[in-house]
Amino acid sequence: MVDSRFATLVDQMRSGKIDRRTFLGRAAALGVGASAIAGVMPAMAQDSTPEASADAGSGELTPENIGVAGVAHSTDTSKGTINLYSSWPMSGASEQIGGDSAEAIRLAIEIYGGAAGGFAINYEPLDDGLAANNGSWDAAKEAENAAMVVNDEDAVVYIATYNSGAAEAAIPITNEAGLAQISPANTAVQLTKENPVNPEGYPDVLYPSGTRNYMRVVPADDFQGMAGANFSINTLGNSKAYVLHDNQTYGRGLAEVFRAEFERLGGEILGFEAFDPNAPEYQALMTKVASTGPDIVYMGAIVNLNPGKVLQDLRDQLSVDDCAFMGPDGIMNQAFVDGAGEAAEGTYITFGGLPASALEGPGAIWAQQMQERVGHEPDAYAAYSFECAVVALQAIDIVGEKDRAKILETMFNTTDFRGLTNTWSFTETGDPDTATLSVNIVKDGVITFDQKITPAAE
Repeated sequence: MVDSRFATLVDQMRSGKIDRRTFLGRAAALGVGASAIAGVMPAMAQDSTPEASADAGSGELTPENIGVAGVAHSTDTSKGTINLYSSWPMSGASEQIGGDSAEAIRLAIEIYGGAAGGFAINYEPLDDGLAANNGSWDAAKEAENAAMVVNDEDAVVYIATYNSGAAEAAIPITNEAGLAQISPANTAVQLTKENPVNPEGYPDVLYPSGTRNYMRVVPADDFQGMAGANFSINTLGNSKAYVLHDNQTYGRGLAEVFRAEFERLGGEILGFEAFDPNAPEYQALMTKVASTGPDIVYMGAIVNLNPGKVLQDLRDQLSVDDCAFMGPDGIMNQAFVDGAGEAAEGTYITFGGLPASALEGPGAIWAQQMQERVGHEPDAYAAYSFECAVVALQAIDIVGEKDRAKILETMFNTTDFRGLTNTWSFTETGDPDTATLSVNIVKDGVITFDQKITPAAE
């Protein structure tokens, strides 16, 4: 089995489908020995650069080579049990998104031997979505999940949520209970940072105790929205944009950031409005959009709220050659591509990170292990769910007590965390201090990494 997979890797490297560094990481993940690697790539055996040596020696992920360096790990379980919970949609259009993220947490716990800080670790994924609503998140369901977790005396960390709107329902509940909440996917600026586009009172209104308990390992939309606008104007050469959104916290917030930055960079906004996610079709709206003559349509939305149909009806009016289409990470999943069908071809999708196929070093090893577990390239946010779990497990190891306050403080003080995309530390707002962003393109029905992107200089 390993021989056939290694042969496939060799073919991919020689054909240019993967680069040398990715080849090294994936070969190591398969347990291929140095002599076998040297036999097909002799120059590599003589490469003594630190980068090559690190990749060749990182054949597996362990508590010693991920997360913060130097944190002692205990596999003892004599102190009892700690329960970890996650909460995000797990059905409908979110079945793969939620399922992959839950599996990533299971992988992290397995790497840690099912233990940390002297405790056995139990994990339960919760669903905050409604199957009847295509799996979309529900505020009442999320509040119910959060309340259940804070009332579990054995729970010390809540890995939640996926949707920014759901976070608004959960954070005040976990905040009053002093429970650490860490998200792999929330990107709305207003959850943590002051910003001119925030609703009045945000983010302070989310923290009734006056003490922050919420963190996220992904960059906020102020980075992603600005980077998308910069790419649109300075790489694609767009000058006229029509902006749509689903009128939710995440989609509307991203659309507002894109609009402001697009205008700041000299572009013209032809329209800015919400679409009705429950509408059967959008022909009238798209006729209106097309009449303004945009060279790009930007849509802030999540996959559950009908973005595929919006795009289909847009393409009835404007071809991909006439008008580019861009959306954020809320549509960076196969469910969006399947829903839009042929209309998805050529869509630009920004993401506050890198897809699994573009990860290198330890990230490539993680991607290979996840591919074997789930049978497909893992959802882009699964890598961040893995990082959330490692942050929590390391804090439990450091504290060695079932103490919510101490674990929260330890998590918030995380620095120099060696993640799957980059190395980061939490800021005073609970945000990562570095960001790797990318733009991806739908090609032949597959979301394909294109390039890294950045916001424009001030």
